[in-house]
Amino acid sequence: MPLTTKEEKILALINVASENDPTKPEFPPDDPKFPATPTFKIAVPGFSDVWLKDESKNLTGTHKDRMAWEMVVTYRDFLLAKKAGVIKKLPALSILSSGSAALAIQTQLRKYGLPNLRVLMDVSTDKKLIGHLKKIGCKIFLAGLGRKIYSWADILKLTKNQGGFDITSNEAYDPTLRFYDWLSYEIINNDAEYVFIPFGTGQLYENIMNIVKREIGYRAADPRFSGNKNSLRKMSVLGATTTDPKSKATKLYAPFLPFANYSHQWIKFYRCSMMTGAMSQVYNLKEKYLDQAMKIAAAQGIDCEPSGIAGLGLLLQMKNKIPRDKKILIVNTGKTKWS
Repeated sequence: MPLTTKEEKILALINVASENDPTKPEFPPDDPKFPATPTFKIAVPGFSDVWLKDESKNLTGTHKDRMAWEMVVTYRDFLLAKKAGVIKKLPALSILSSGSAALAIQTQLRKYGLPNLRVLMDVSTDKKLIGHLKKIGCKIFLAGLGRKIYSWADILKLTKNQGGFDITSNEAYDPTLRFYDWLSYEIINNDAEYVFIPFGTGQLYENIMNIVKREIGYRAADPRFSGNKNSLRKMSVLGATTTDPKSKATKLYAPFLPFANYSHQWIKFYRCSMMTGAMSQVYNLKEKYLDQAMKIAAAQGIDCEPSGIAGLGLLLQMKNKIPRDKKILIVNTGKTKWS
């Protein structure tokens, strides 16, 4: 079925300069650059070489903006499929979200005039947050989510979108290679010996590790990689999560991670194969260190929320196990901009 005039215009607007050429980056869509967000040195008591990768500079304030752009690129493929007669209409997307990912994705869908996002949220979600998402076009569906594991089929059913696609769990998107591949290169190119990142859904952590595996392998290096391969083998990637349902890091707590590939066996394989440093693992962050991290960040004007700066909290928690003079990179995944 041919594209409508509106769809032809949308297709023309979605410009992907390249998949992996650092001189022709694809993000952010309005002003592509690589790296897309800044990295700068910060002061952390007891350490001499700590740097911060700051994703708060993205459009809606978090690294989820990168994932959102990939959804626009996915619609480019859908538009081409419709133009070729493979599909009759553009499918809608569904997601189970606490808010940040939904905001980022819907912001991009709305900008390009694409179908509104369908969002499954818990009935306890703040009404102001729900109101904001509705205002920008999200179709909200509430349920008592509890401790049940929701499959893609469950999510589509609850969002009344059986003919569409679930973003939350769909491996067809290659979420652990594609959502944050450019960000992963921006991180590993720093040649830090220790990288601390928040661990929520696990997708960013998995992206980094999969990119590392790719670069250490025998295939030709990706042109985006400008780091040192030997340093990459020694780089420990430490993920910060929480098992406390009352933690301020609300986006890191989950009673289960049904769609995460991460497991102790998975990361053990990386360590035993010399594809990562000895301390690569996901750690449970104690609340007092998260509080300390927020104070340090506030004193230096770092725009963050507890979930986004959890990596700094983990560094403080592990200060007696991390050499004080080694290069350390903290990834601040940002703070959602609700207005």
